[in-house]
Amino acid sequence: MDEHQEHIKRLRRKAMKLPLHPGVYIMHDRSGKIIYIGKAKALKNRVSQYFGSEKNHDSKVRQMVAHVEDFEYILTDSEFEALVLECSLIKQHMPKYNILLKDDKGYHYIRVTRGPWPKISEARQLADDGADYLGPFVSSWVVRESIDEAQKIFGLPTCNRRFPQDIGKGRPCLNFYIKQCCAPCRGKVSQKDYRELVNDALDFLKGGSSDCVQGLTKRMEEAAESLDFERAARIRDRLEAIRRLGKKQKVVAVKVPEQDVVALAVGPSGGCFEVFRFQDGRLCDRETFLLQEVGSAKTARMEFIEQYYSMRDRIPRRVCLDGPASNMELLSQWLSHKAGRKVEVMVPKKGESAQMVEMCRNNAAEQLAQKTGRTGREASALDELARLLGLEHPPSYIESYDISNLAGGENVAGMVVFENGRPLKSAYRKFKIKTVLGQDDYGSMQEVLTRRFQEYQDHKGEEGFGHLPDLILLDGGKGQVGAVQPVLEAYGLRIPLFGMVKDDKHRTRAITGDGGEIAINSNRSAFTLVSSIQEEVHRFAIGFHRQTRKKKMIGSSLTEIPGVGPARVRALLKQFKTVSAIQAAQLEELEATPSISKPVAKTIYDYFHLEPGPAQEES
Repeated sequence: MDEHQEHIKRLRRKAMKLPLHPGVYIMHDRSGKIIYIGKAKALKNRVSQYFGSEKNHDSKVRQMVAHVEDFEYILTDSEFEALVLECSLIKQHMPKYNILLKDDKGYHYIRVTRGPWPKISEARQLADDGADYLGPFVSSWVVRESIDEAQKIFGLPTCNRRFPQDIGKGRPCLNFYIKQCCAPCRGKVSQKDYRELVNDALDFLKGGSSDCVQGLTKRMEEAAESLDFERAARIRDRLEAIRRLGKKQKVVAVKVPEQDVVALAVGPSGGCFEVFRFQDGRLCDRETFLLQEVGSAKTARMEFIEQYYSMRDRIPRRVCLDGPASNMELLSQWLSHKAGRKVEVMVPKKGESAQMVEMCRNNAAEQLAQKTGRTGREASALDELARLLGLEHPPSYIESYDISNLAGGENVAGMVVFENGRPLKSAYRKFKIKTVLGQDDYGSMQEVLTRRFQEYQDHKGEEGFGHLPDLILLDGGKGQVGAVQPVLEAYGLRIPLFGMVKDDKHRTRAITGDGGEIAINSNRSAFTLVSSIQEEVHRFAIGFHRQTRKKKMIGSSLTEIPGVGPARVRALLKQFKTVSAIQAAQLEELEATPSISKPVAKTIYDYFHLEPGPAQEES
């Protein structure tokens, strides 16, 4: 037994002496630094789990345990008190393996330059630059969205051109042609009209759309009464733009007056939490938090909620999650205590709140995709597939297998790999079935997976087969899964295994495991991904089967030539690639082919070039 295993055993013996009592445990590394703080309803049960079998831990926990030198604990009167103490200690010590959120909720401002042609932009801090500032505002998202809306409604420029220096220099940008900019650069907008647009935009930003609409409506009526119909039409267009904005905002309006929506997207190199904050039935703020390590999704959600609301003063009446968190009742009790009123923590299954959760999750996937180089659709599909199959993490490396034969002849298999939702063609592999005769798809699949995982045992850590997949998908139903499951068990592997079931039109219908079928038609992203995998593995396997049959047919025609056996057929095909090229070759080229003697070369040449005699024709 090595020194590390002996150290883990000592820690476990110490943990087994802890009381079955609520409390907080604190993990230290060799330098004495606190690396993790947790809470427990029963300290003995929770802490001893860390120093048991590694098979029950995710990678984050295994990494943390590997650095634990010792631990201490603090008893509390209840699990709720343990949670309150845990939050306080995490905020104080910022341990490495707890989820730590960077709070970038500094103040933000709306900056308005002075001069005859002012511009509106966002600023993170006040500066002594002669500009005017509106604010401060807590949410950077609100500032950005408001400025963007005002610029579009009132047609203000967003480019870097300076006025009046750049007026008349160059063509206007795309925003002018899509009617989102008045384009002062063209020289067709007077300074007076431009100032009016800026002032209207500032009124919109200061007073909101309702106050702005009242003021604009009054001015439009005054312009119409004075027969200034052109000005009245311009104001009418601005009012219409504000109304269109209102309709757009209704897309994210919900019936609940106040709630936060929290969603998690997980990828191979970390995760992303997205928070949507709703007030008065409208989305009023959103925040994004990228994490290096996530670990268990349930634990991550609980730790995130603790951290997030330790940093925020406003706690809504409802917090909607995209999946369960550890001990949601305790979270609700803690948030209710902080807010001074009841706070509900829930996972909505239907209705508008469920739609908001889905939208929030898609945004989290999109943010994570930008970090990892995937598209938002790929990240969302993998995340959805993981939830559908009950996987702890989205499968970043998927292997899929299919058997192909013709009435039991030329039995072959194909393996395709999808990495991060995309085909990884360099990892595709072909198999010729060696031990199974006749049409036995179950036996063939069993042989292929046995050979695959024997390669893993022989080449662990190397490229290709030395890498284990996060998920295996078989082109077939429960029978294929049942045939392969004993192979995984024989090698001591715990890899999620499922079959892809087709309907009578040969389209993907469901996923099957040892617990029955899971319909995927209603899960659009996951359905598209699984369908793509099934189509690709079928195409690859059947292509290899056709290639094998074609080579056999070609080989059979060449072996009809006297003196040409399988070895010489291989040598000829290696040299000339096709039968047509062999037929067109000169005698000297045939003689130069490895393994082909001059007499055999002459026989091959004559076979393709000499006309058959009368006797041969009759036969």
